[in-house]
Amino acid sequence: MRRLVPALLAAVALLAVDAFAAEKLKLLIVDGQNNHNWRATTPVLKAFLARTGRFAVEVATSPDRKGTAAAWDKFRPAFERFDVVLSNYNGQAWPKPVQAGLEKYIGGGGAMVIVHAANNAFPKWIEFNKMIGLGWRGNGYGNRITIDANGKTVLTPKGQGPGAGHGPQHPFSIVTRDRRHPVMQGIPAEWMHFRDELYHGQRGPALNMQILATAYSAKDKRGTSAHEPMVWWIPYGKGRVFTTVMGHGDYSMKCVGFQTIVGRGAEWAATGKVTLPVPRNFPTAQKTSVVTN
Repeated sequence: MRRLVPALLAAVALLAVDAFAAEKLKLLIVDGQNNHNWRATTPVLKAFLARTGRFAVEVATSPDRKGTAAAWDKFRPAFERFDVVLSNYNGQAWPKPVQAGLEKYIGGGGAMVIVHAANNAFPKWIEFNKMIGLGWRGNGYGNRITIDANGKTVLTPKGQGPGAGHGPQHPFSIVTRDRRHPVMQGIPAEWMHFRDELYHGQRGPALNMQILATAYSAKDKRGTSAHEPMVWWIPYGKGRVFTTVMGHGDYSMKCVGFQTIVGRGAEWAATGKVTLPVPRNFPTAQKTSVVTN
């Protein structure tokens, strides 16, 4: 009997590994158009998400701007097949059936992650703007949200203050605003993000936003002298939409902090829980940390 115990334990361990592998979350990256280099950034996103072991990643690529009507008629991502959708898309409006499909998917309990310029997309799509809360829009589009020196949310009404913009790319400090949120638990109160565009003046409905992290937009970097939202989420129907405006280039996405936030954000948006750990080489308040492979 004693000889059987190690064998039984080994069998149980193998079953546990197999069960975990079977529980991989199905994640769909949507790309195909962007004012940023999606051909360089999608492979980075796909690689690090797959490397976590938590996701099985597929990619749906739209037609380009020269795409025919027939090509667009074939572009019908099957959102309902996935646990979470990640948008790396900023371009032509999706066909109405695709828009309706995403609304149904998220509203019914689906999950979406918005990365950087994906929040620039679809200014005329009302429901999408509700999903993202803030987007790259002019100051006449909607409200602006910032955080003041006391950590309180400040709403700047439509028509007042700056619209969307950014200064030159540079490393900048990310301040964690909600350390109790599952995505942010274990992440330092402040950490240095690698070279990126620091978005400011984002505009939109800004309803039901839960801000998780901000960055200070400094005047000497052509900024706004305000703490601007960098990471947030919004409930939409029964689903969740998780946004980070970090991630301009493939080099920005190689920041360990960015990869950790996106991976944990995708897992949480899909399941309401986070199992992915904060890596030991996470950036500090003084130093960036970049994945080299």
